[in-house]
Amino acid sequence: MWIKNSALLLLVVILFSSCDKKRVFDEYKSVGSAWHKDSIVTFNLPELDSTKRYNLFVNLRANNNYQYNNLFLIVALELPNGFTKVDTLEYQMADPDGTLLGDGFSDIKESKLFYKENVRFRSKYKVYIKQAVRENGKVPGVTALDGITEVGFRIEKKE
Repeated sequence: MWIKNSALLLLVVILFSSCDKKRVFDEYKSVGSAWHKDSIVTFNLPELDSTKRYNLFVNLRANNNYQYNNLFLIVALELPNGFTKVDTLEYQMADPDGTLLGDGFSDIKESKLFYKENVRFRSKYKVYIKQAVRENGKVPGVTALDGITEVGFRIEKKE
């Protein structure tokens, strides 16, 4: 019985991993039950083929504790020479009625958010992601952003 279940599990894993031919890098990091405003999620990217171009995505896993329609992120891409390109990004996370957007069957939704397209890498890069959500009419940022449980970064081959 154990061998039969193991074989079935292995088959499912192979099927799911073989369906994702574009994926070059895909990693998640937990931010706990709330993403603190001073917490920076860092990804060390692998060295990639400099003759190819890639599309970049920020991935998020969120649950129903997320109480805002939008999400603001500060994403920094550190180049090998130390120069850093910084972008402030805004993404819609919920419908006007408050229904959380994203893929998933449970209360956890996964969102694949477009970051950059047609990027060429020349060596190893680093990515830093920080939340910058603010409530309407308030200057200080939200100290602990509930509902975001994991932050990920994904690189796909451009076809």
